[in-house]
Amino acid sequence: MLTNIYIENVAVIEKASIDLDNAFNILTGETGAGKSIIIDSINAIMGQRMSKDLIRTGAKQAFISATFSDVSEYAENKLSEFGYESDDGSYIFQRTITSAGKSTCKINGRPAPLSVFKEVSIHLINIYGQHEGYDFMTADSHIKYIDAVGGYIELIEDYKQKYAVYSEIKHKLSSMNDNIQERERKIDLLQYQIDEIDNAELEVGELEQLESRRAILNNGERIKNGLAQSYEMLTGSESDGIISMLSEVSASISDLSELLPDLESIAERIRSAYEELNDCHYELRNIYDDFDFDPEEIEQVEERFNLIKTLSRKYGATIEEILEFCERSRTELENLLAFDTNKEELEKKFAKAESELKKSADKLSEAREKTAKEFSESVMKEMKYLDMPNVVMTPNITKGVFTENGCDTIELLISANPGEEPKPLSKIASGGELSRMMLAIKSIIAEKDEIDTLIFDEVDTGISGSAASKVGRKLLQLSKTHQVICITHQAQIAALADVHLYISKSVSDGRTFTSIKKLDFEERKRELSRIIDGNNPSELSLQHAEEMLKSK
Repeated sequence: MLTNIYIENVAVIEKASIDLDNAFNILTGETGAGKSIIIDSINAIMGQRMSKDLIRTGAKQAFISATFSDVSEYAENKLSEFGYESDDGSYIFQRTITSAGKSTCKINGRPAPLSVFKEVSIHLINIYGQHEGYDFMTADSHIKYIDAVGGYIELIEDYKQKYAVYSEIKHKLSSMNDNIQERERKIDLLQYQIDEIDNAELEVGELEQLESRRAILNNGERIKNGLAQSYEMLTGSESDGIISMLSEVSASISDLSELLPDLESIAERIRSAYEELNDCHYELRNIYDDFDFDPEEIEQVEERFNLIKTLSRKYGATIEEILEFCERSRTELENLLAFDTNKEELEKKFAKAESELKKSADKLSEAREKTAKEFSESVMKEMKYLDMPNVVMTPNITKGVFTENGCDTIELLISANPGEEPKPLSKIASGGELSRMMLAIKSIIAEKDEIDTLIFDEVDTGISGSAASKVGRKLLQLSKTHQVICITHQAQIAALADVHLYISKSVSDGRTFTSIKKLDFEERKRELSRIIDGNNPSELSLQHAEEMLKSK
């Protein structure tokens, strides 16, 4: 239930904290005192759009906080799904709207997207106001009421699952049939791409090898000359080569080492260098003799290299990616070439999905038809209690195409007076009749749902006298199983409340301020007499108000 709502800098409300009981809560006050602002604030907590124009003049931001406790198991599970937990079962929803139009939301101090507010709040609060009254007059909303009391959740879920399968196959079939020319064009393109890659006969690692060979061939003359020059420097002519001179040095040092023993190690190192260079000169000779490059090979390597680069620009940066692209294209081509076979199989699947969907839709339609009749009878019973004994409600059910919600269209037709044919609500319902019908429907739905808090915004529109008294009794009855919050202008309704909150406004230093006060017995008596008799109530109206309170 909603235990507290705190409002700061919203329109004429500078600061207001409203404590609510798990009972029948009534809010009254003069027109313009700020009752609608409270509803706007609750709507903001429910994730509805809130204009920055509602921020109190001179304030930088508006702030609204709502505390819920003892929420239903379903609502608690929903909150838990989004990662919001509570040790004591309480949840605090907070929303801030800045003058720049920015909105921030929190649940129990943690940031929350506005979408979470929307999804969770519908399991915490149900508001009936003027907007829903208009919505009720449109046939599109009537099926929602039937489903809300039907109790056939499994049938709805089964239908939705089958509809999802049906829609997916239908979309695939439609795509196949819509673009035959596009399919032919795609086949030609894929075949060309596959042939181009296959004809290249690519091998993984080939590009790196080509790059290496390409570098060697492009520097062939330089390599050949360098090898020849290096070989000549090592061997020289007769005795002027490095190897010959190193041999003489080695012999000379070896001779001297007999006189200077310290030279022995140097002589050994020189001999090793001589042997190493001698080996190098033979290897250089072999490499030089074997090294050869043909201008035609340069041409072939360059052509192959450019081919692979061209393919990489089209199909992938590496040979691996090009080959992967080719395999994907081959699979796609096979599917397109097997169009007739695939289409036939898909049509069989579609026929099966359509048949299963129809069976599911028929079961759902049957359940809805039964529920609609029972629902209409229950509404008529409630309407009779609410001083509309002649109302006849008839559900008009028609079947059409498959949609996400079934193939049914349900419109509740009303005959308000004997002898009249049932007609759409929009054509016959007055404000008072509409209010009582919605209250009757809410009463029936409330028995089925798990929403703790029901808010009625001026549900007494267009009624008075006995009808108003019975509306109040119905709200009081609802409050035995739900928290009921009601904004009213009827003394008969206000007198039945467990908690009476009075909303008033005052002007100070040219600014308007709204305050909210919980009334005691004497204060309630004066407020009821004000509603009955105006701002200067008579002794008789005060006495009447007292009798209304005592006879609750």
